[in-house]
Amino acid sequence: MSIEVRAATPRDIPALLGLVEQYWHFESIEGFRVDVVEPLLQRALGNPSLGRAWLALVDGAPAGYLLVVFVFSLEHQGLTAEIDEFFVVPAYRGRELGARLLDAAEAACRAAGCTNIALQLGRANESARGFYRRKGYSERDGYELLDKDLD
Repeated sequence: MSIEVRAATPRDIPALLGLVEQYWHFESIEGFRVDVVEPLLQRALGNPSLGRAWLALVDGAPAGYLLVVFVFSLEHQGLTAEIDEFFVVPAYRGRELGARLLDAAEAACRAAGCTNIALQLGRANESARGFYRRKGYSERDGYELLDKDLD
């Protein structure tokens, strides 16, 4: 099995679309539409100040991706990164693909000057929670994520 993890480019959008659709289905995120997601990926991959993405390939086939977005924070004293989407095809989990994607993202975020990296995690996703803890992530004491859709 040959594994490659590399920075995603606009040429990778067709492969990323298939992975994003699988991720959204896996997480029960509604509303996946190629005509909506494709221009968003083009925007994200075309403007490095918004964030970065990585693609994992197994024997040349798309097997996972990770997308980070950048946020400027006074509290964290500079640029921060948030893992917006992170997915490994279930058949390839447990084979270090996720670790390699996360390592690539963390290295690139450090190089971009980010002071920290954060993510959202489903409360019931214990396998992912264990993965992140092994990679040094922890809950932020005293904080809870709240959000609001803006019309």
